[in-house]
Amino acid sequence: MRARSKAREIALCILYQMEITKKKVGELLNAYLETYPQKQEVIDFSYTLVEGVEKNLAFIDSIIKKYAKNWEIERMAVIDRNILRLGIFELLYLEDIPPKVSINEAIELAKRFGDKDSSRFVNGILDRVYKEESKKFVQTQDGK
Repeated sequence: MRARSKAREIALCILYQMEITKKKVGELLNAYLETYPQKQEVIDFSYTLVEGVEKNLAFIDSIIKKYAKNWEIERMAVIDRNILRLGIFELLYLEDIPPKVSINEAIELAKRFGDKDSSRFVNGILDRVYKEESKKFVQTQDGK
């Protein structure tokens, strides 16, 4: 498995644990890495993802609510919700990652950890977020 794919998988596990246990992501990630040591590249990207999602959680969740038609965010599967959080964080905050890569990686996580409809659900929402929000977000970050 590629380093960033592994980091995304770890980040998903940590975000899931955070939601279930209500512990801080840093604490959970440190405990995970103590048990399952990783290469530094994987560790660094995992931290970027989990800390970025945690820091921007309210905004990211507002984006999910906007695009998840007929779905209350609280009623979504915990896995799907956290895959969306990771994907949206990457799309809006990590400019060095091509959007198609972020979306495809999220779809793969949904296929691996979600139910049979998770990948279509994740793809639909992330595709709309990419088409609508990423342009607006870049403009507001650039002050335009």
